[in-house]
Amino acid sequence: MRKLTIVATAISAILLAGCQQTAEQPKPVSAVQQVVQSEVEKANALFEESFNRSVMRSPIYQTYLGIKTDYDKWDDQSEERELEDLALTKKDLVAINAIDRSKLDANTQVSYDLFKQSLENTIADFQWRHYSYPVNQMYGTHSMVPAFLINQHQITDVKDAKAYISRLNGVPKLFDQLIEGLETRADKGIIAPKFVFPHVIESSKNIIKGAPFVAGDDSAILADFKRKVNKLEIAQNEKDALISEVTSSLTSAVKPAYSKLINYLHKLEKRADSRDGVWKFKDGDKFFNNALKRTTTTDLTAQEIHKIGLQEVARIHDEMREIKEKVGFKGDLKAFMQFMRDDKQFYLPNTEEGKAKYLADATAMIDNMKSRLDELFIVKPKADMIVKRVEAFREKAAGKAFYQQPSPDGSRPGVYYANLYDMEAMPTYQMEALAYHEGIPGHHMQIAIAQELENMPKFRKFGRYTAYVEGWGLYSELVPKEMGLYEDPYSDFGRLAMELWRACRLVVDTGIHAMKWTRQEGIDYYVNNTPNAKSDAVKMVERHIVMPSQATAYKIGMNKIIELREDAKKELGNKFDIREFHDVVLKNGPVPLNVLEQFVDEWVASKQG
Repeated sequence: MRKLTIVATAISAILLAGCQQTAEQPKPVSAVQQVVQSEVEKANALFEESFNRSVMRSPIYQTYLGIKTDYDKWDDQSEERELEDLALTKKDLVAINAIDRSKLDANTQVSYDLFKQSLENTIADFQWRHYSYPVNQMYGTHSMVPAFLINQHQITDVKDAKAYISRLNGVPKLFDQLIEGLETRADKGIIAPKFVFPHVIESSKNIIKGAPFVAGDDSAILADFKRKVNKLEIAQNEKDALISEVTSSLTSAVKPAYSKLINYLHKLEKRADSRDGVWKFKDGDKFFNNALKRTTTTDLTAQEIHKIGLQEVARIHDEMREIKEKVGFKGDLKAFMQFMRDDKQFYLPNTEEGKAKYLADATAMIDNMKSRLDELFIVKPKADMIVKRVEAFREKAAGKAFYQQPSPDGSRPGVYYANLYDMEAMPTYQMEALAYHEGIPGHHMQIAIAQELENMPKFRKFGRYTAYVEGWGLYSELVPKEMGLYEDPYSDFGRLAMELWRACRLVVDTGIHAMKWTRQEGIDYYVNNTPNAKSDAVKMVERHIVMPSQATAYKIGMNKIIELREDAKKELGNKFDIREFHDVVLKNGPVPLNVLEQFVDEWVASKQG
C-alpha cells in the first residue's frame, strides 16, 4: 500500500552528525566499567563502519541519502561485486563474533543480535541470489533508470548536470550487466512467466519515445534534464551546451542500450512459459519457505500460512455478514460486495470539489485521532503530520496511498499522501482505514518515533522488517474500531475489506508458489472473495508471481501484534495498559517478530514482578 520515502537531506545530516565528537569531559570509570565500555564501543563502531561502507559501495543509495560522492555512477551489478560483498559480510561476521556479547548493555545486545542475524541471513541466502526476476512489471533496472534520474538526481550546479550525463553514458554497461544476470538466471531455468514480457518491453520502448530518439515532444529524460538545467543560474550558452551534450548521450548511449535490452527480452520471451510459481525452480520449495521466513520473520511454512489465510477470510466474511444484516441489505454477501463496489453513494465526484472534500474529510479523521493519542501512547513523535494529495506529475503511476516520513528534527512534518487521480479507486468507505494505516496511529507513529530514538545505531533506525512495519500499519486500522470509531457501518465494512484483501494474500501467494495455482486461479479467488474490482485482482496476482512471499507480511505481522497483546492482557489483567504495550512495540524501532515477542514477554514479566 505504501512505500516509505527516504528523506535524503535529513539522513545525510544524521550520517554527518554521527561523526561528530562530544565536548563533554568523560567521567572516571572503574576497570570493569572500562571493559564494558570498550566492548560497547567496539560494537557500535562496527555497526557504523558496516552501515557507512554499504552506503559508500552504492552510488544509488548515496543519492537517496543526499550524498554526492559517486553522483556520476551506477551500482556495480556484476557477479564479481556480489562475491566481494559476500566476502565483506563474512568479514563483518568474524568481527561481531569477536565481541563479547555478555559485556554489552541490553540495548547494544539487541543491536548485536540483529546485526549478527542479518549477516548470517545474508550469507545463508547467497545461494538464492539468482532466484528473482530483475526485470518485471513491478520494478526493474529498465524502469529504475528514468525514475531514479527524474525523481532522485537533483541538479543544483553544472557538476550535477555533468554527473547526470555521465550516468546516461553508463547505461550501456549497466544494461550489459543486467542482461548477463538475466542470462545466468535463464541458464538455471529462472525466467519470468510469459505475461511479464509485454509489460516490460512496452515500458522499455516508452523510455526511447520522443525527442531526441524520434521527432516529437521531448522524451521523459530529456524533458527532465532541460527543466532542471534551465533553473540553473548560468549563461544560456552553457545551458545549450549541456542540453546538446545530454542529447548526444541519449542517442549514442541510452537508445542503443534500451534497443539491445528490448531485443534480448524478445528472445528471452520465447524461452518463457506460463508456469507462475517458484515451485518450477530447482529446490523451489526450499527457496519459497526461506523467502517466507525472511518476509514474515517467523518459522511458518507455506502450508501453515495458507491455512491461516483461509481461516482469516472465513472470519472476516462472517463479520461482513453482520454488517450486511445491520444495514438491512437483502441478498447474500457476494451481492452486498457488488453493491459496495458499484453504488455511487460511496464515491465522491471526480472533480476538484470532490477531491478537496476527500482531503478535508481525511484531515478531520487524522485531527480527531491526534486529539486522542494520549489514550494510546506514552511516547509520541515530536514531528507533526499532515494530509496531502499526490502531486499531478506522479499521481497516475503512484499507489493509492502512502506515507512520507518527517525530517528527524521535526522541522518538516510526516505526510499521508492520498492519490486522487481516479476517485473511483478511493471509495469513501475505505477513507478511515487508509488514514489510520498511513497516518495516525499507523506509519507516522511508528516511523517518526523510530527515527527520533536516541542511542540507536543507524542500521536499526533505517532498517525495515516488512512484517513489523506493515503489521503495525494493519493493526492500526483495527485500534480505532476498539476506541469506538468507524461509527458508520459502511466505513467499518471498508476496514474489513482492507483486512480481507491482506488475508486473501496469504491464500493466493502460497497457492501460486507452493500449491501450483495458476495466475487465473489466483485472480478468481480475489474476485470471488473480495469486493475489489477485477483489475485490482489481476495486478495483485501478478505482483505475487514476481515478488514471492512479500505480500504475506501484512497479515502475519498484524496477527502477531494482536496475539502478543491479547496474551499480555490475560497475563496482566487489570495491570495491562495499552499505552505501555504500544510503547514496548515502538520504542525499539523495527525488529523481527520473534524479537518483538521477547520485548513483550520481558515487559509482562517486569509488570508481574
